[in-house]
Amino acid sequence: MNSCGLVSEGKIPVPLKSITVDAWIQGHVVTVTSTLQYVNEEERHLEALFVFPLPADAAVCHFSAKIGEQEIVAEVQERQSARDQYDDAVSSGQQAFLLEESAESSDVFRLSVGCLSPGQNAAITIIYVTELAVQADHALRFCLPAVLNPRYTPAGSGGGIVSEISSVCGSVPYTLTLSVHVSSPNPISKLESNCTLDTLVFLNSDHTHAMVNLSPGHMFDKDVELFLYYQNTHQPTAIVEAGVATDQPGSLMGDPVVMVSLYPEFPEEVMSSLASQGELVFVVDRSGSMDCMLNRGKRAQRRIDSAKDTLLLLLKSLPLGCFFNIYGFGSHFESFFPKSVVYNQDTMDEALKRVKKMQADMGGTEILQPLKHIYSQPCYPDHPRQLFIFTDGEVGNTKEVLDLVKRHVHSHRCFSFGIGEGASAALITGMAREGSGHAQFITGSDRMQPKVMQSLQFALKPRVVNISVKWTVPDSITVDTLSPPINVLFQGQRALIYAHLNGENSGSSEGTVTVTYSLKGQPVTNQLHFCLKPTEDTGLAIHRLAARSLIHSLEQQERAGGAGMEDIKSRMVELSVQAGVSCVHTAFIAINKESRQTVKGPLLQRRVPTGGYYSDCFDSDIYSDIEFSEACGIMDCFDDSEECLESLCCFADTESVGACEDMDDFVESELFDVELQKDSLLQLVSLQKASGCWDLNSTLAHVFGKTEDELTNQKPEQVNQSVWATLLALIWLYGYKINDQVEWQFVAMKAASWIRSQKVGSVSQCVCVGNVLLGCQVTEETLGI
Repeated sequence: MNSCGLVSEGKIPVPLKSITVDAWIQGHVVTVTSTLQYVNEEERHLEALFVFPLPADAAVCHFSAKIGEQEIVAEVQERQSARDQYDDAVSSGQQAFLLEESAESSDVFRLSVGCLSPGQNAAITIIYVTELAVQADHALRFCLPAVLNPRYTPAGSGGGIVSEISSVCGSVPYTLTLSVHVSSPNPISKLESNCTLDTLVFLNSDHTHAMVNLSPGHMFDKDVELFLYYQNTHQPTAIVEAGVATDQPGSLMGDPVVMVSLYPEFPEEVMSSLASQGELVFVVDRSGSMDCMLNRGKRAQRRIDSAKDTLLLLLKSLPLGCFFNIYGFGSHFESFFPKSVVYNQDTMDEALKRVKKMQADMGGTEILQPLKHIYSQPCYPDHPRQLFIFTDGEVGNTKEVLDLVKRHVHSHRCFSFGIGEGASAALITGMAREGSGHAQFITGSDRMQPKVMQSLQFALKPRVVNISVKWTVPDSITVDTLSPPINVLFQGQRALIYAHLNGENSGSSEGTVTVTYSLKGQPVTNQLHFCLKPTEDTGLAIHRLAARSLIHSLEQQERAGGAGMEDIKSRMVELSVQAGVSCVHTAFIAINKESRQTVKGPLLQRRVPTGGYYSDCFDSDIYSDIEFSEACGIMDCFDDSEECLESLCCFADTESVGACEDMDDFVESELFDVELQKDSLLQLVSLQKASGCWDLNSTLAHVFGKTEDELTNQKPEQVNQSVWATLLALIWLYGYKINDQVEWQFVAMKAASWIRSQKVGSVSQCVCVGNVLLGCQVTEETLGI
């Protein structure tokens, strides 16, 4: 595979010149129109191939090509038929265009532009609709993927994405312009991005309509992320979209479809309690690509180092009495313990010792086998299993992984984290969806720790069970729910439901959807009334997303095997063609039948590069059975050996590293903690005991900028040293790290609980003295003791 994406060895210009993107966001749904401008600057007829990513579960609903003034609109057809027509057209000298979804992963598409004449221009337009993912801070995330890293395909799996992908080191040789229009029932609070934007312009006085453009000069060498914040974002909504008047009544496209967005709010007295039970299994990618930097900043961490810091924080935050284990995976996998163990001081210390030794040294990215092993382990009664999976998400057997997660959804929940540019959205969001969990992406300058701790908060909250949905509509209307059953609800997190409304409305203008569930043994009911009259100006976005949701369920049934396979495939093709959206068994095909011309010799084939992120790190995920150092040529990846050592050794002093006899000695040495010592918060957390207390010693004093004598001399006489140290740690956290509270909230809760168990009689005096000593003004009430 050529790293720069060109088939020929010469430096021939790639025929893709520009991409223009218009995104229309309506509430929680976005319609994206991308126009790709191709120019054949060569003297021969040309075929261009462009393998590119789209958001997970996007429904491609339009594909057309414009040659000069002539526009050819593609049709959705059965996949093999479309391929045959494309081959026939190209071989006979006709211009043809083929767009198809990868069989291995729903977020990778392949565009073939066939038989471009010398000097000819072609403008390709692709339109897709997708839901906007909700982040833990309630932002809606829109991602325009640019980076498509090679997907590691396990030997013998038959996957084919790796051979098709074209990635480029550095900037791509085409430009990007992006315009975003936002329309919402709720006012827009703000819009942020990882890229430079022009000023957000509000188009009306109540701030429900706005637009913004990507600033000129963007190189499209990284994913473009937008984070949209609405006021009253937790308000449940329902959108009824009218069907196509010319379509058959009773069909999906001919009738109205409703999309309901629910944001359950649970009773505060229930949510204030944290579970002390549970089995938490942390699964960490240790493939070669985890040695890459999280971002391109000068102070960026390696992905594996960020994961290690996060594991430290997680291990300190677990409640006493739960079970836990840690797995590392690459071309093979290993676990810290043969099976999950009870969380206490001894097991925590053992786990932390092994976390320090973790490196990105396990070759490829085979996530399927460790998951199979974990699922084969018996669960502990009354300890629900929670998986936390950390990966840069580059695998070629995504659908096989998702099917495995789905088969075990009743025994666990899965929280997934995509690390770095190019993580597979289909894998990350899919594992969370099928595992009834929550997905997070760590890109750009994001810190991993706050996002992971937000997910831990979800995992430790009481679990919602016995979820049911009931519709109340006029007798003349029937409701067919198109979405799969809801298996999970989290506090303040959105749940989407699509339903087909069949029949004539006899006059009633209102419908009701009621969601009931049980929370800690108590029944809870959420109800939403909505207008049955279709909303105007929504196009067919809701219908197409509903069709994509139904097709997704049918795909899973098909992969599960059994009787009726042909009927399922036929139903998928029928839905895909009827709704005009892509699926694994269909493709978009467009042929310019007026362009027939004589073509001498085979077409020149050019691959269009997508952005890549492996120019400065180890691209070892494409290897499985080769030694990591041999496959990657570690020393060749850097300008000199010192730079290599700095990367491998957490940027420690290389002369001191050389003093260690081998890597294990280095890992065991204090030098390993050099980066940790730069982060006072992580250093404080690393000193906490499993029970929640701290010891009074010089290391703790150093975090506070004090000496051990200063801490000891100010200690009230009747208070023991551990209570005093723990109180000071809490005061310091609330006084100096309040902006990072999401990261240390569980650490503080354990500490406060431990202090209360000590029945200290002079807490008020200790807090006053501690405030003076540390220069803070934290109240006793704030500390929660």
